[in-house]
Amino acid sequence: MGPQQDRSAPKTHANGTAAAPERKDGKVVHYKECQRNHAAGIGGYAVDGCREFMASAPEGSPTALLCAACGCHRSFHKREVEAFDCDYESDTSGR
Repeated sequence: MGPQQDRSAPKTHANGTAAAPERKDGKVVHYKECQRNHAAGIGGYAVDGCREFMASAPEGSPTALLCAACGCHRSFHKREVEAFDCDYESDTSGR
């Protein structure tokens, strides 16, 4: 027999980071491309090209809010809220 797995633990991605949790109100938050202006100090505009936030550590650790790809804080990444509307009627009358 193999080791028992804790099924109550949050699911993780292949890189060991935790998956985005679904909220109680039916919304999932995704963090997309990095929008940090690296050349703001010299009066220019340059972004690093990071396409999506990847947590550098598991959720709950101090560095979980830093992106593993670009090193920026999660707040620099574009935030998208995906809402799931499960309020639909099923028609079983056969018409």
